Amino acid sequence: MRKGILSLAAVTVAATLGLSACGDDGGSDPAAGGGGAIKGKVGVILPDTKSSVRYESFDRPLLEQAFKAAGVQYDIQNAEGSTQRFQTIADQMLTSGVTVLLLDGIDSNSAAAVTRKAQQRGVKTIDYDRLTLNGVSDYYVSFDNVKVGEELGRGLQKCLGDKNANIVYLNGAPTDNNATLFAQGAHNILDKITSYKKVAEQAVPEWDNQRAATIFEQMWTQQGGKIDGVLAANDGLGNAAVSILKKNNAAGKVPVTGQDATTQGLQNVLDGTQCMTVYKPIKQQAEAAAKLAVSLLKGEKGQTNGVTKDTEGNRDVPSVLLTPVGIFKDNVKQVVDDGFVKKDDLCKGAYAAKCADAGIQ
Repeated sequence: MRKGILSLAAVTVAATLGLSACGDDGGSDPAAGGGGAIKGKVGVILPDTKSSVRYESFDRPLLEQAFKAAGVQYDIQNAEGSTQRFQTIADQMLTSGVTVLLLDGIDSNSAAAVTRKAQQRGVKTIDYDRLTLNGVSDYYVSFDNVKVGEELGRGLQKCLGDKNANIVYLNGAPTDNNATLFAQGAHNILDKITSYKKVAEQAVPEWDNQRAATIFEQMWTQQGGKIDGVLAANDGLGNAAVSILKKNNAAGKVPVTGQDATTQGLQNVLDGTQCMTVYKPIKQQAEAAAKLAVSLLKGEKGQTNGVTKDTEGNRDVPSVLLTPVGIFKDNVKQVVDDGFVKKDDLCKGAYAAKCADAGIQ
């Protein structure tokens, strides 16, 4: 689901001292892809651990697995939500000699600066998961984020039906281009339904779940509790809305959407307090990104299936775009069957019976 000015020397020293604890350098371990026949090295910068659990729980291990299978060197690090740390990691990677840089930017400004620095050094760059606006990355790998938003919109429509309904939008970070695309897709679906009335819409800075709860509580108060549906852009924001609905004895009565098919989100779906989530099989994305990176290491042209418009840079970025899946109570099983979420994590305690009712054995 994204986000002082200090002495540059101080930041660089402090960040460098702390980087090894959060990085995973496959080049130092032949078992991690350091002894492969393919020349070059892939650097990967993930954005944070706060906006979604997916980056460390899924993206990192799946990318590691793909790079190891291909026999290439890699270095995966997480910027922990800091744009300064993001740029410091990038500088370190470029200095260490990475030849392909895969990056999931916290915001477009800092990520664009990294892509330009990489270009100056002849390093190929791939935007991973979200597009860097006004950047110069060579490729983009993600799910079709307008379609993600459309799945959110269709999901809320399915849960609400065609009755008259006041709906609110909890959008993602205004600095995240993905959040803009999610909202665009949702509006593509919901704005056409004349029985729905948008009564509030607000972006949540840095995808911060606590701020989302505050924002939604303010919406609830301002509308006098007359909210019939919540278009929440991911499971964290959705769960924040659910927490406020619970305080007002309205959980389960007001449909709430989500995204990322997190354990919490899926449990909310099984509970009926969240009507759906959007599942993006991260394995497909990680494998597609790794395949593209390996092609670039070999000096080959990457295979793509579309282009994505960089509206600020006024350019079309060659892209690998994947298809998201709407998940409701009747198909939660798909996420478990794919191995994206472990049954033991999802179905513990009171959820054992609910999992059984959903066909999860």
